[in-house]
Amino acid sequence: MSNTRSKTILALALIASAVPVVAALKQPVRTKSGLVEGITTGDVTAFKGILFAAPPVGDLRWRAPRPAARWSGVRQADRFSRDCFQAKTGAFGPWSAEYIAHDAMEGGSSEDCLYLNVWTAAAKADEKRPVIVWIHGGGFTSGSGGVPVYDGAGLASKGVVMVTINYRLGVFGFLAHPELTKESGHEASGNYGLADMIAALEWVRKNISAFGGDPAKVTIAGQSAGAFAVNYLMASPLAKGLFQRAIAESGGAFNGSLSLKEAEVAGEKLAAMHAARNIAELRGIPSDALLPKERGNRAGPIVDGYVVPREVYATFAEGRQNDVPLLTGWNQDDGVSFGEPPKADAFRAQAKRNYGGLADSFLKAFPADTDAEAARSQHALARDQLFAWQGRTWARLQAKTGKSKIFLYYFDHTAPGMPEQTKYGAFHSSEIPFALNTLAEWDRPWTATDRKIAEQMSAYWVNFAKNGDPNGPGLSRWPAYMREDERSLRLGEKIEPIPLPSAAELDFFDQYYARERVR
Repeated sequence: MSNTRSKTILALALIASAVPVVAALKQPVRTKSGLVEGITTGDVTAFKGILFAAPPVGDLRWRAPRPAARWSGVRQADRFSRDCFQAKTGAFGPWSAEYIAHDAMEGGSSEDCLYLNVWTAAAKADEKRPVIVWIHGGGFTSGSGGVPVYDGAGLASKGVVMVTINYRLGVFGFLAHPELTKESGHEASGNYGLADMIAALEWVRKNISAFGGDPAKVTIAGQSAGAFAVNYLMASPLAKGLFQRAIAESGGAFNGSLSLKEAEVAGEKLAAMHAARNIAELRGIPSDALLPKERGNRAGPIVDGYVVPREVYATFAEGRQNDVPLLTGWNQDDGVSFGEPPKADAFRAQAKRNYGGLADSFLKAFPADTDAEAARSQHALARDQLFAWQGRTWARLQAKTGKSKIFLYYFDHTAPGMPEQTKYGAFHSSEIPFALNTLAEWDRPWTATDRKIAEQMSAYWVNFAKNGDPNGPGLSRWPAYMREDERSLRLGEKIEPIPLPSAAELDFFDQYYARERVR
């Protein structure tokens, strides 16, 4: 061997020895239904499009999810499934187009959609890493577990096994009807989307240890409709024992839900709109034909007496919830994107219609003496009624009737960008890439400050999944919520405990909803 060749081989060997070898999970991985093989990038292996329940098509439309059939051979888990059937609405607005729209939509949507995705950096199956199961938002009518900003690699690289799921949406996930109630065997119908989430959690309990996860350390997490779903799951006896922590970003269901009877009436009207004489005929209507007449109809979980036995408020007030540590909060500008604000006169007239004898108290909390003041109050109203009051009420009731710790946050950071992007401030859903450590999936001119916020915020989320407490080395102390000392953690350029934001405005809604509950 020549001297030159020997030197070359030695140099290559030295280079190879300097590159760290990342140990990846041995593949294929065996699930209860069959073998799957994912794709390893860096230290994370992603398994995309794993079937967790039988396709709810044909006669299985509007039935509880059934177990997935076993398969032979190895299934390649290298791409997302199609989304659950939904209208193509695109992004929620120019403020979110960079990351809410996702490439999975290019493949369209389908009723055959009950798939989930797993990301893990475990090298061995027995590592027992904590698990986060992410439930996407979208008003229960749109969305997908395959949105890039939900990419699980960001948290998997920090030590958790990350799972994102699909669940039935709109009329396919939340139709109630007397015939469906009768055939169910539980005298209930209308919560198929929630049942899908429970089926996914059951899959996690049975299978996640094969991916290095700990089935006894599962956190359910979600934003917007996903946060509402977390709230319902904490209130559902069918989900008991399937998770040990809960994270809810901007959402909750404490101001009431439709009853089964109300939802059944809506279902009968939908059937009549399609000239369907019975459920068999309604099941025979093509998916896309159902969507146009579904628009404008309410879709979402109901109090069906089975999956959700009673109102969520009553469940927590009576101490019947699944009592687990809770991390919840909202964004400073959660309401800024929810429609154009009315003029001052219209705002005050609306207050009188909506709140009657409480209108003066309402206008004291949300003044509207000028058009500019009315605009500010409208944005604050959307945030406080839809999201902040839910989070505060959730924390208060859990503190009163539960035994587990609660941690409350307030996100106030504006992501950098062009003026048409930044004018929305810390808008609804803007915290997601910081919490999930996925800034790379959102096209903005990120700064060192943004990356620091994402690093710290995602560390809080991971610590919570590990320990039921977000605190850890190198992080500002996050005090647990106390009814007698309502403090939250400000998450933004400053990360520090602060007094509860909007306390007076939230007090008004305590008064208003207390009145509504006794009517």
